Amino acid sequence: MMRGKVLMVQGTMSSVGKSLLVAALCRIFSDDGMRVAPFKAQNMALNAYATLDGREVGRAQAMQAEAAGIEVTVEMNPVLIKPEADSFAQIIVLGQPWARLPAREYMRRRGELWQAVTHSLDSLRAEYDLVVIEGAGSPVELNLKRGDLVNMAIAEYADAPVLLVGDIDRGGIFAQLLGTLELLEPPERARVKGLIANKFRGDARLFDDGVKILQERGGVPVLGVIPYVRDLRIADEDSVALDALNHRVAAVDELDIAVIRLPHVSNFDDFDPLRAESQVNVRFVARPDQLGSPDLIILPGTKTTIADLEFLRERGLADRILELARGGTAVLGICGGYQMLGQRIDDPLHVESDKESATGLGLLPVLTRFEGTKRTVRAAGQILANQGLFSGTKGMDITGYEIHMGQTLFVEELLSDENCALQRVNQRGNSTVHDRDGIVVHDGWIAGTYFHGLFENDNLRHQVLLNLAKRKRIRWQPSPARFSRTNEYARLAQAVRTNIDLPTLYKLLREEPWE
Repeated sequence: MMRGKVLMVQGTMSSVGKSLLVAALCRIFSDDGMRVAPFKAQNMALNAYATLDGREVGRAQAMQAEAAGIEVTVEMNPVLIKPEADSFAQIIVLGQPWARLPAREYMRRRGELWQAVTHSLDSLRAEYDLVVIEGAGSPVELNLKRGDLVNMAIAEYADAPVLLVGDIDRGGIFAQLLGTLELLEPPERARVKGLIANKFRGDARLFDDGVKILQERGGVPVLGVIPYVRDLRIADEDSVALDALNHRVAAVDELDIAVIRLPHVSNFDDFDPLRAESQVNVRFVARPDQLGSPDLIILPGTKTTIADLEFLRERGLADRILELARGGTAVLGICGGYQMLGQRIDDPLHVESDKESATGLGLLPVLTRFEGTKRTVRAAGQILANQGLFSGTKGMDITGYEIHMGQTLFVEELLSDENCALQRVNQRGNSTVHDRDGIVVHDGWIAGTYFHGLFENDNLRHQVLLNLAKRKRIRWQPSPARFSRTNEYARLAQAVRTNIDLPTLYKLLREEPWE
């Protein structure tokens, strides 16, 4: 049986742009007629996505699969680590919860996952012409190399040529690339077939001397100086990406949306469609003094609802949110944020916390109870609400996905009142259902939902923003273009294709073995 080729992208450290480079390569090779898939053996991220069969993968691999024009599967990210408070993490294996472990215990047991990792890669190679493998962090974290699942160990298993990427925007590109090469063992270093300087700002010809120095001292060709691509609307896997966003104050004729930056914030790409609209300023805030007086406050998803709820109270954010909400500011909770807005969160099984119960912010008449079963599913529904934020949206069809442990119920006196439900859920995965999701109160200006991807529904997003603009008494015109990441993948791929030595990459794919 023929096995697909492999190409691996490793980085000198975290956040050098490996995920985006893999996405670009997936798109480039797919455009060139190859059947290509992404792969990352082990991903540590809170940003997750639901597969078609109701399992869970890192958001980055879903993004890369979308760039390649294929559906994401759990084999593309067999191990997903979702950090929690107090050095614990939930370990997802092949899309399903495997264990909740402290960091030290996971380090001891990760060797148990090697078979899942290698079997997943083998299955992708049997199906696709090419698998583009992404590493994690750095391959020379010397204290972590024993039991490595994701860098040189998987490169050796797959006999993969490696591209080593450094972030020139951070500075220290010579130390990054040459230092990493120096710390690699000789067989590992021989596997590195090309260096890439990523995120270059300005005229790349100014780095010609740098390229010569890297090649002379490293003994490895520089295959690309990739430009910094501005304003990409592509889902990031790590909340460190939020640091680079502009946190400016909104102009008087703009809508001002404040998203609370929780310590364990997840699925923050939910707000990319809002950021793509003109006259909409989206800010991520972590302190009460940053909050100001926005038109809409959003409490996003989180992996640790109770711990992040405590963060809100400790920082004084909870009091400020309540003060603004009581003054009429619109508030929306998504997933964990929805749970926080309720009256109480119970965790009798200690699914995510040592506490059995926590008092919510009390803005929504709902109760949440954590259970051992996780809901991970793509879903579709129809809006029922027709007031406040959601005025004019009744009857709209929407799609999204759910990833959560807790189940949320209306308090007793509202159980029979369908007017308070945000939407009716018609489908989860392949199952037809007749459930309610979410709630709207206070004339519709305070609401919550479990649906991630809510704002990717263009008609709904536009109407919500029109409602906010009408309330603020400003004129706002929705973008005529539908929100799509497809054009963003094309823009990224073109920037990489123009600035990378693609003939050499194809030559690497033809050569076997790699030594």
